[in-house]
Amino acid sequence: MTIQAGQETIIVEALINGQNVKSLSQLAKENPTNPTEIVGYFPVTTKEQAVEAIEAAAGAFKTWKQTSIDERIIMMRKAIEKIRAAENEIVHLLSREHGKPLYDAHGEVYVSLMWMEFACNEAKPALQEEIKEHENGKTILSYDSIGVVAAISPWNYPIALSTIKIAPALLAGNTIVLKPSPFAPLAAAKVAEIIASEFPAGVINVVHGDADVGVELTSNPYVTKIAFTGGTATAKHIIKAASETIKDMTLELGGNDAAIFLESFDVHDERAMRRIVISNFLTAGQICMIAKRVYVHRSIYDEFVGKYIEAANRWIRIGDPFDSNTTVGPVNNLKQKNYVLGLVEDAQKRGAKVILLGQILDQKLFDQGYYLQPTLVLGCNVHDPIVVEEQFGPTVPILPFDDEEQVIHLHNESIYGLTSSVWGKEKDAISVARKLEAGTTMINTAAVQGLDVRFPFGGFKQSGIGREYGVEGIRTYTEKHVINVPKTLDLPYIPE
Repeated sequence: MTIQAGQETIIVEALINGQNVKSLSQLAKENPTNPTEIVGYFPVTTKEQAVEAIEAAAGAFKTWKQTSIDERIIMMRKAIEKIRAAENEIVHLLSREHGKPLYDAHGEVYVSLMWMEFACNEAKPALQEEIKEHENGKTILSYDSIGVVAAISPWNYPIALSTIKIAPALLAGNTIVLKPSPFAPLAAAKVAEIIASEFPAGVINVVHGDADVGVELTSNPYVTKIAFTGGTATAKHIIKAASETIKDMTLELGGNDAAIFLESFDVHDERAMRRIVISNFLTAGQICMIAKRVYVHRSIYDEFVGKYIEAANRWIRIGDPFDSNTTVGPVNNLKQKNYVLGLVEDAQKRGAKVILLGQILDQKLFDQGYYLQPTLVLGCNVHDPIVVEEQFGPTVPILPFDDEEQVIHLHNESIYGLTSSVWGKEKDAISVARKLEAGTTMINTAAVQGLDVRFPFGGFKQSGIGREYGVEGIRTYTEKHVINVPKTLDLPYIPE
């Protein structure tokens, strides 16, 4: 990667076997705040180059898997320090290419480093082989490296959702080929290159490109594991592509996460109201684990809506990501903007009331970028598209419910089950939480405000397969190998 004067033009190339590899064509990445400004260029990696990257990873794996866990941890810690040293540069690049306000971009890097540190601290005990002696002899359980990992990361949290794969995969002794999203390829590629600089050639490879590259990554026989974060529809294609060689997979997919406010919730708790607003509109609503539909007990519904609007209008300030007053930036890309607009317009046609929230700091900037003013949608039917589909943008419906049985049913009938939140007296909230079908349920908070990298994260149903974060997120990049040493080979039920 080269960075030209003033960071005005970023040029990203594929990284294969420790070398930057040029492509015949490149694509431009625009600034969503001002789409006429080109932040940088990234390559259209060919299928043949993708094969080279996979084969480089397969070749490197032969020796890399033999390195000690201590050596791997030392290298990863050096990479962490390099990322810290370049944090401001990374944050500014992320804000320019993605549209995240600076505080949000810093937050993404913070979460990434927090996870990488946790992985370094926990990798050795997590991967330590277990030896058990028992009446039948001895059993050894080891956590063996799995091979070449194809990692495909999304555009909404490109750095965090790349490092969530890179760190445990490498610490477990695997090699990796990363494909960042074309909607946010630059900062993720930079971070991957920083990490790669501390590891042997071929251990980390980075490719970009179109669907044919993705198909190669998910079907090539040298790839033994796929780690994908993204949409459920794309995951279905990945599963089909991987089926011929029956690859191991970790899939963190879509979510239509519900926030449930019980009768015992205190609508006058201003800090709690601020938390739910942030949980709806952080990163312009473009987070897999954000609260995307809100259910409020009918007895507090009217007052809740009024307090919610007050809190939203205090916190939401739509503007330039580099303005310290900005709390909500643009949507990342035009396709997503149009999708969210379509859902809101459909809700209006169905009779819903749409309320604009927050303050636009610069109308001219707003008009030129991929901005959407955050909206509250009231009066929806429980099965309207804006309620049952993942909006992935700055809009949220609020609906009343009458009793816990009803709201639990509304939550669980979704095809998704990534995260959820329940708000109210702790005892009441935990009681409801136990009945929800979700990978994570938070009490009196939601979204990244309740994220803890020490515990596994993933979803029920069509929200994914497997778990990331926590010790489980390290071991998921291994194969369990059982070695049995029986005390006697004579079995009583086999005749002489």
